[in-house]
Amino acid sequence: MPQEFNPQISGPFFSVGSDRDLGLGSTLQELPLCNFQVEISCTGKEIVQVFEKYPLLPGAILLEEGKFLGMISRRQLLEFLIRPHGQDLLNRELLSVIYSYARTTILLLPDTTTILTAMQLSLRRSPELLAEPIVVQTAPDTYRLLEVQQLNIASWQIRGIETQVRYERSQAKMIQNDKMANLGRLVDGVVHEILDPVGFIWGNLTYVSNYSQDFLKLIAAYDRTFPQHSEEIRQLKEDIEFDFIEQDLLLTLTSIRHGAERLKKLVASLQNFCYIDEVYPKPADLHACIDSIILLINSRIKGEIEIVKNYGHLPPLCCFLGQLNQVLMNILSRSVDALLNASVRHKFLSEAINTTDKPRIEITTEVISQPAINLHAPDSRWVAIRIADNGPGMSQELQQQIIESFSVQKRADKETSLAVSYQIITARHGGKLNFRSQLGIGTEFEILLPLV
Repeated sequence: MPQEFNPQISGPFFSVGSDRDLGLGSTLQELPLCNFQVEISCTGKEIVQVFEKYPLLPGAILLEEGKFLGMISRRQLLEFLIRPHGQDLLNRELLSVIYSYARTTILLLPDTTTILTAMQLSLRRSPELLAEPIVVQTAPDTYRLLEVQQLNIASWQIRGIETQVRYERSQAKMIQNDKMANLGRLVDGVVHEILDPVGFIWGNLTYVSNYSQDFLKLIAAYDRTFPQHSEEIRQLKEDIEFDFIEQDLLLTLTSIRHGAERLKKLVASLQNFCYIDEVYPKPADLHACIDSIILLINSRIKGEIEIVKNYGHLPPLCCFLGQLNQVLMNILSRSVDALLNASVRHKFLSEAINTTDKPRIEITTEVISQPAINLHAPDSRWVAIRIADNGPGMSQELQQQIIESFSVQKRADKETSLAVSYQIITARHGGKLNFRSQLGIGTEFEILLPLV
């Protein structure tokens, strides 16, 4: 129970704090806080007696007629004592007079402030104030004191937890990267195994087509030389529907050729997507990269989404091809998901809505120039890739979440496909990843890659 010294001074009360484990989002509410409030009409001697009684008391909240006025710390009172005639002043003067001499800038924070943020703000104070307690506002008219040592201990605990979490996530990411690399090698091996029979079919189709033409010419020559067939040959032609075979054979061979060509392109696209980057970037054809990704996602589109390609004239760009393929796949997949989800909603939830615009993804590439920071330097040249859809767009809250996920701290908490894409574009390629979206209009992602 708090001990009363006079009607205006009550003994301090120390809260225990939360028993939960501290984390990155822990706030000042979870730390031990001191509740000690005094009116400035008290004398300095009375408050000194309280400090002597409670050696762990960091300071006192000063009130003027019940309203918050400020804070005076134990250190300030000790410094006041060593002044000339300081002891006499403390014994006879009121706290209002003493506070006018000892007043300094205080750090006042709401109790919802995170511990890490409070630590940063505390360290920004001037050196003579670093040891001063922090005033924490727990309610509109309620204030508590937080000892800096408690804040330091909690901050170091959280930093240790954060370091451990980052280490574990880096280990998990290394394992995941190793798995993906092994998967890429496995897919590359399977692709080679598929390409061998595809190449065999593709290479022999020309010969089969020529042989078929030769056999048809031979049969036509027999018909001209011996117009009167035996009954057996006539019956055989009817049984095998020779006239239909003669017309359909070339169409069948053409279909086989188109199927083999499509399979060849699909396998090549899969091989490019699983490309394992080397230490240094290499020149790549961005249009071929985009076409490969589109070919891979065609099975999801199923003719429901129109893809418009506005390709400009692009030079070969030095890049990490495998990582850039991942970025293009992430952004295109997001646009496809948004359009397909919107299409399903229109079908099942709002049949009365007539949507005349077909779901569309428009891909535009060009070389652009941007003014250099230095006025005397030439303009910088960039390759721009814009991927725009006419989907439902994103809300402001979702856009803010995406922007926040681009920060290092949010990426450490949870890595999203767009956050990984942002890191690849900015950190690995020195480029920029921008996006803009409007509800009911659509979303556009812009990739800028420097030309060197």
